Amino acid sequence: MRFLHGLGAALAASVLLVSGACQSEAEAGPAAAQAVRKVEVTVDSAGGPRVFHVELARTTAEQERGLMFRTNIPQDGGMLFAPYPADGPPREASFWMKNTPTALDILFIRADGTIARIGENAVPFSEENVKSGEPVAAVLELNAGVSAKLGIRAGDKVRWEKQ
Repeated sequence: MRFLHGLGAALAASVLLVSGACQSEAEAGPAAAQAVRKVEVTVDSAGGPRVFHVELARTTAEQERGLMFRTNIPQDGGMLFAPYPADGPPREASFWMKNTPTALDILFIRADGTIARIGENAVPFSEENVKSGEPVAAVLELNAGVSAKLGIRAGDKVRWEKQ
């Protein structure tokens, strides 16, 4: 009898384990199944070229999710929203940090590739809007403080291979 009781507990535990795995996959959605597209971005600053290896957010869904829930952004990593917006011509951008636990620098990039404005040290989980102040064609999110540390400023040129 003790064997059957032990077997029942083991069976129940494996059902919970499989159920949890399926739930995690379902919560991640189809986007998680796709390979993350990365792109090399170079910022030409007064201190020389600064290279980043960032994820590319091209679709509206990818741009809406951005770096939400992420805590493991590499020092040379981040996310490029290009084109911005995904579904139309350049426009004024407004970003917030809701559900984003990592402080970020948000670089707003004009159609000519120059940085229009940098929203430095955007506060994690904040619902305050960080705005570009003018129409932009792309947005680059980096770890907070990286822009100041590397001397990246408004007017610097940003380039990447268009995909």
